Amino acid sequence: MPLVADTDLPNFERLRQEGQEVLALGRAQKQDIRELHIGLLNMMPDAALQATERQFLRLVGSCNRIAQFYVHPFTFAEIPRLPDTQAHIDKYYSRFEDLKEQGLDALILSGANPANSDITTEPFWQPLAKVVDWAKDNVCSVMCSCLATHAIVQQLWGVERYPLPQKRWGVYSNRVTDQYHPLTVNIDSRFYAPHSHVHEVNAQQFREAGLIVLAESTESGLHLGVSPDGLRFVFFQGHPEYDAVSLLKEYKREVMRFIEGVRSNYPPYPENYFFGEAREVLDSFEKEIAACSGNFDNLRPFPDQELSKTIDITWSDTGKAMVNNWLGLVYQVANKDRGKVFMDGVDPADPLGLVSGRRQADKKMCQE
Repeated sequence: MPLVADTDLPNFERLRQEGQEVLALGRAQKQDIRELHIGLLNMMPDAALQATERQFLRLVGSCNRIAQFYVHPFTFAEIPRLPDTQAHIDKYYSRFEDLKEQGLDALILSGANPANSDITTEPFWQPLAKVVDWAKDNVCSVMCSCLATHAIVQQLWGVERYPLPQKRWGVYSNRVTDQYHPLTVNIDSRFYAPHSHVHEVNAQQFREAGLIVLAESTESGLHLGVSPDGLRFVFFQGHPEYDAVSLLKEYKREVMRFIEGVRSNYPPYPENYFFGEAREVLDSFEKEIAACSGNFDNLRPFPDQELSKTIDITWSDTGKAMVNNWLGLVYQVANKDRGKVFMDGVDPADPLGLVSGRRQADKKMCQE
């Protein structure tokens, strides 16, 4: 499924340079291949806005080639932006009102960086509720990442997240709990996934609300779940979109916050992420910081370039496979007309026939 560069968004060219296939609009229009239009609601702060764009574009563009993907990024005016970021948004991002009119086949909701424990007080809460209220009746499927998962399960199912004793961040081993669901078919029964959050919802909360748990971890808890219908909402508490250095950037930010006096304690390592040589480099840098005794004028720069060469990515293939499964399912049920949601004959309450299938299986078991 090649991405289509239907705008001059700079990340399209960067992905080309990384070896990703990105079709020019003229070439795409000459191919007799079905289109899928995917909204990308990017709620990340300025520093991570374009990296988040790129991560989700890479995930979508790595899927198989049964369709052409038009990705339409948009965001909220309520999120404060610096002038350069706002100029990027004004030039390359769509307006939600226009996307509502044109229609979307699928929608991706990014995470966010909330300032408050109560997410209902965040500036994105009300506009996000409006997007979700529209999407639940007008989009085949909505995929949520981390904070978006917390927000949507609270808005639609009343499931409230709770604070953790300390930030959960790192790369964790997960196990698929339903290998027969179409979203997890052909996925290794055990796989790795990155997490980064200070609040969470858990698998028990999901099950009690009637949501379906598809993958979880003894270390990091819930990773993947889905709405009771099997498709309309897909929930990641982890970050399948993260690239190799995403957690490195987060760790660097926390070290800088310590140096600047914003945080009182030196940050712990993300779990299962830095090994061997990376640990040696970071231990040495921490000792240099301690030796500065609060005067950091002569401290060398954080060694992120050196560290990036030591980091292995162990979650990318699984994340791509899951997103590939997701978009393949959307392709199967989405109407070719962007103004409509499902193909004729598809039940919006059971688009994959999973609910009726479970009922029939349960009935058969009772008869036996």
